[in-house]
Amino acid sequence: MSVLTARNISLSFGPRTVISEVDFDVSPGDRVGLIAPNGVGKSTLLRLLAGDLLPETGSVSSTGTVAHLTQETLHVTGESLRDHLARRTGVAKAEDRLQRAAEALAEGGGEDYPEAFDHWTAIGAGDFDERADAVCERLGLQADLLAGRSPDELSGGQQARLRLAAVLLTRADVLLLDEPTNDLDGAGLDLLESHVRGCPGAIVLVSHDREFLARTTTAIAELDEFSHQLSVFGGGWDAYVDEKANADRRAQEEYEAYAGKRDSLVQRSRQVREWSRKGVRRATSAKMRNDEPDKNAREAHKRGAENLTAKASVVDRQLERLEEVEEPREAWQLRLTLPSAGRGSSVAFTLRQAVVSRGDVTLGPIDLTIGAGERWRITGPNGSGKSTLLGALLGRIPLDSGDCSIGPGVVVGEVDQLRAEFASDASALRIVAGATGLQDVEVRTLLAKFRLGADSVLRPARELSPGERTRAGLALLQARGTTCLVLDEPTNHLDLPAIEQLEQALETYEGTLLLVTHDRRLASAVRVDHEINVRDLLTFPRVKGGRYGP
Repeated sequence: MSVLTARNISLSFGPRTVISEVDFDVSPGDRVGLIAPNGVGKSTLLRLLAGDLLPETGSVSSTGTVAHLTQETLHVTGESLRDHLARRTGVAKAEDRLQRAAEALAEGGGEDYPEAFDHWTAIGAGDFDERADAVCERLGLQADLLAGRSPDELSGGQQARLRLAAVLLTRADVLLLDEPTNDLDGAGLDLLESHVRGCPGAIVLVSHDREFLARTTTAIAELDEFSHQLSVFGGGWDAYVDEKANADRRAQEEYEAYAGKRDSLVQRSRQVREWSRKGVRRATSAKMRNDEPDKNAREAHKRGAENLTAKASVVDRQLERLEEVEEPREAWQLRLTLPSAGRGSSVAFTLRQAVVSRGDVTLGPIDLTIGAGERWRITGPNGSGKSTLLGALLGRIPLDSGDCSIGPGVVVGEVDQLRAEFASDASALRIVAGATGLQDVEVRTLLAKFRLGADSVLRPARELSPGERTRAGLALLQARGTTCLVLDEPTNHLDLPAIEQLEQALETYEGTLLLVTHDRRLASAVRVDHEINVRDLLTFPRVKGGRYGP
């Protein structure tokens, strides 16, 4: 029996169709991965399922509680950590509803009180504070984390732990998750995977983390970018990959068989009609009258030629009866190249007896030399100092002591964890033009190749979706010749085809590479020469096992 049902739902934004006649059933225990290229409508579909948006046609119904956790962590200025999590999990709204129902009950009304109380109980509001304290302690989230801070002041790891805490604390019959794995380290991913597999309710989640999908899902729902309809594949991620490949091959074979038969019939019809025209002309020509004096014989030749036209009509009817097979359409793909500006100097970065601090993290003293063309992966749990080490190497974070040097001729291209270059009121067009020196028309062409259209490139860059900001960052890398790439969680908010394109582009990149990623399949696919764990650089190392231990 379904706990969440969508029937024939459609939605458009102006002339653009986003969801078209979608049917979808979610049953208890389902773990459904929702996938599609960026911008096709995954988040919109989640909002429809959650009731945050109303469909233009069709209906969405549920038999229990539905909770929707969005991909971006937003908090209200002055909001406490407890209040933030209560709002994110729906507890705050349930508390407010119950309070109003209780006040109405005291005044002789309160018809809503039983339902409000049942909902308050169902989502775990009764023991929320105790659960929140335990989860925050486990994740290392201090009670004053949000005090006086804007969202931009939180690190990617802190925002990831906030999102994870909300997931762990949410109680619902159906949980809708939008990119829950972004910025999570290995321990966080393990905890999230365990929670998803063990959650008593049903889960529909959007994710581009292939390993996470393989470990957690029981089905994959693919939203088609052309038809805007949903296809569900049973059996989880690996089964989907195989079935999708087979389905694509069958579709191509069926189209080729149809196209071959259609073209053969069309050619046959044309040929028979041409024979008919030639036969009629010959039967009525002066030469035929001279060669064949018998009038009846000439008439027989003419009728024979005309009969060919009837045969052509038979072929035309066969063509009309031929069931049309639509040609498979090729999905948009990111065509990413990462041009190198050469190797630069023989040494790219050097740290000598360097000590660097940010927040409660102190690294050092560090002695580290990164040679030109070397490929390094920087690892460690969230909050252990990966971005701090990158900041020290790039000279962006002042050292407490020691020395830092960057080799002459080193040209750095960077995609940082927070996509800070595009956290601006300036448009993406202006940012990219300023960074590359390209003319506006060239910038528009470049960004269009990264699926950033005319409307997107003119909006303030901070208003772009996370996926759009990431693709704009990759566009910058393609436009610049670099000797060194610094990639801090580059796959966050990228769709699956784009991630595969990035893997291929990195394989052939000839410059220096500094890579931070918790994407396990990307980490195994991208070749590196060296790996450094920042926990080994901590001045005061944390207890092994990290903050996620029991």
